[in-house]
Amino acid sequence: MVSESVTIPSGGAVLAGDLEIPGGAHGMVLFAHGSGSSRHSPRNRAVASALRSAGFATVLLDLLTEDEEREDALTGEHRFDIGLLSRRLAHAIDWLERRPDTVGLPVGLFGASTGAAAALVAAAERPGRVSAVVSRGGRPDLAGDVLTEVASPVLLVVGGDDVAVLGLNRQAAEQLSGEVRVHVVPGATHLFPEPGALEEVARLAADWFREHL
Repeated sequence: MVSESVTIPSGGAVLAGDLEIPGGAHGMVLFAHGSGSSRHSPRNRAVASALRSAGFATVLLDLLTEDEEREDALTGEHRFDIGLLSRRLAHAIDWLERRPDTVGLPVGLFGASTGAAAALVAAAERPGRVSAVVSRGGRPDLAGDVLTEVASPVLLVVGGDDVAVLGLNRQAAEQLSGEVRVHVVPGATHLFPEPGALEEVARLAADWFREHL
């Protein structure tokens, strides 16, 4: 197991991340966190742990710098800047291509909340590198017109009781041009705190990445 804290350059910013590569990994999953969250999100860390158990390497990445996170906590100005977040995610994909131990691994993206929109835009910008996308309680609608350019297979996982977001996901699914599936977790709300809900998300993500990576 390779486990290290990493820094990834993106324009004038330096992004902090946690990289873990289990022995014999057959794919890499890069996480795009949602609004107000970070690489320390217990929900995404739980999913990442399950994916590593399934044989995937993971990168949990902060798409905002510490200064930007402080600003965002007060103003909320960065969390919906999908252009900024997707650009940094694309730079992280490029960074993986430059590492000898990750260059040969197919890449999947896992996005939560606004991070799902960033993941979809990055997939459209790096069509030759992103093999699959999974969204957990995401806002794919925020990707706008770029949805029609996403060729990667996309799995949209939404809580059955997250009514507004479920509607937005179904509308976005109609615009995606490639393979897409909407999976509803019955009784789950936006953050999937219900017993067994997050475990189902992890299982679904592992199955999707196993199929497409």
